Amino acid sequence: MRDSPYELERLMGIGAYLTDADGIGGRLRNDVADFVVDEISDVKAGETGDCLIVRVVKENWETHHLLRDMARQLGISDDRIGIAGIKDKRAVTSQLMSIRGAAAEDLSRITLPRVSVTPLGRSNKDIAPGDLKGNDFDILISDIDIGRQEMEKRVSGISAGIAAAGGVPNFFGYQRFGIRRPVTHLVGERIVKGDIEGAAMTYIARSFPWESQASREVRDAVWKTRDFRSGLETYPLNLRYERAMMHRLVERPGDYAGAFRALPGNLISMFVHAYQSYLFNRILSQRMKTGLSLTVPGTGDVVCFSGPGGEPDPAKIELVTAKNRPDVLYLQKRRRAFLVLPLAGRDTKPEMIDETARTVFEAEGVALEGFEIEQLPELTSAGRWREAVTPVSPVIVPEETALRAKFFLRKGSYATTVLREYMKVDPVRMD
Repeated sequence: MRDSPYELERLMGIGAYLTDADGIGGRLRNDVADFVVDEISDVKAGETGDCLIVRVVKENWETHHLLRDMARQLGISDDRIGIAGIKDKRAVTSQLMSIRGAAAEDLSRITLPRVSVTPLGRSNKDIAPGDLKGNDFDILISDIDIGRQEMEKRVSGISAGIAAAGGVPNFFGYQRFGIRRPVTHLVGERIVKGDIEGAAMTYIARSFPWESQASREVRDAVWKTRDFRSGLETYPLNLRYERAMMHRLVERPGDYAGAFRALPGNLISMFVHAYQSYLFNRILSQRMKTGLSLTVPGTGDVVCFSGPGGEPDPAKIELVTAKNRPDVLYLQKRRRAFLVLPLAGRDTKPEMIDETARTVFEAEGVALEGFEIEQLPELTSAGRWREAVTPVSPVIVPEETALRAKFFLRKGSYATTVLREYMKVDPVRMD
């Protein structure tokens, strides 16, 4: 274990590396095609059903923007398009989508750049997050300048550490928060703490040093003046969601909850989820720093058990006690019980919270009842549990000044949590 030296990671709650070996450096996404993601799902397409099942391959598209623009060209609302998961923007990604009420011939209306949509069949069921099994990744790390022999030595040590641990810490990755503007969880924090006005201002106008100077300047002006009418004149058109909120606030001054409702539903739901993710990262980091195991549960920890397919089922949880620990360890060694940490929510039971999580919640000044969102009830989150470690067995192919990494991750896990162990660079170099 070693501490992360990067401010941006700490802002996301990521405070440590699993492996102590020096990283190889390098950079991701010199070309968008260097980062390829292929979604693996359980979706089966047949010949009948109200939903058209399609395969969508996109390059350099943010998922929410793509859904909105596809819906616009099809002449439907974007809530009729179902997806199993959000994919990286700066990547070539392939995934299945469902389009309720659409016919295959309707797809000719979609003429978006760097997007291909192929009909596969039909289904009576919308595609949803539960359909996702995981993702295959094929990623090139370039601009490595330490020499091939040293690179191979470091890679070998890091891979050995990952294998010994049974995987990597299951951090929520940079994609969850944003790299140039890691604001999503900060908005969620203000919402959970009942400060809807502060949440709206944070999303619209808080600036970050990793943004462009032009973006910082227009945000800083609105942050100081709260002049949303002026902001509509200065904010560029690509800041469409901030502009949508300001439009609502010009029309209805003081209606900050209403301003959030001007955003797409799949975007507004991310704010509280991102704050839960930040807290999870903090708990996981603290556990690593205090030397607690990420795989072997102790008394007071919580485990989940395997489901029918052998994968962890976070709905089947149990508190580890002195009495049941021998049985839990027996199952853990056979990969039938897994250490989990809380994604805090309204229904999280206080007696299931261990000392590490309790310390983090107190330091952050957050209470579980805060996840019952009175002003935006649609954002209320019950909470759930997530594995502390995600299993991964990367296949690494070194080149002279680059390295190709191929691996599979279960749904909900992030490629950057694997790559950061090998690279150990500022997250900006991974954007």
